[in-house]
Amino acid sequence: MNKKTLTAPCGLDCFNCPIYEGNITEEDKKQISESLKIPVEEAPCKGCRAEQGRCKFALNKECATWNCVQQQGVSFCYECHCFPCELLMPSKQGAQFPHNMKVYNLCRMRCNGHDAWIDESAIIRKRYYEGKYAAGKGPSIEDK
Repeated sequence: MNKKTLTAPCGLDCFNCPIYEGNITEEDKKQISESLKIPVEEAPCKGCRAEQGRCKFALNKECATWNCVQQQGVSFCYECHCFPCELLMPSKQGAQFPHNMKVYNLCRMRCNGHDAWIDESAIIRKRYYEGKYAAGKGPSIEDK
């Protein structure tokens, strides 16, 4: 698995995603199939780059961020002179999904390099979804 190729231009870590073909469960396949009315074998995602920016959850509509990256001739949004732009802006609804991690991920890639970000990506996702938030400190994983 090439994790650099499995990183979306917007900074999402496809390789950590629960619907990525290497991670998806049979139960999730069935649930996605039913909710999107697609065959079960089409439920797993191959990653943003392999899917050419088409997201099943956006009903395979084109991704504006994907199109922008293609037009700008960059591999990742952080390489663009307009970074960060409104396409990456956090949203209330986006908090349920990894959308709001994009800018943070891209900044970590730009500052520390893609390989270092890959090494920390799982803990970033864990802190985002499971961390306890403390004002001025951000989310942290507490020992149990």
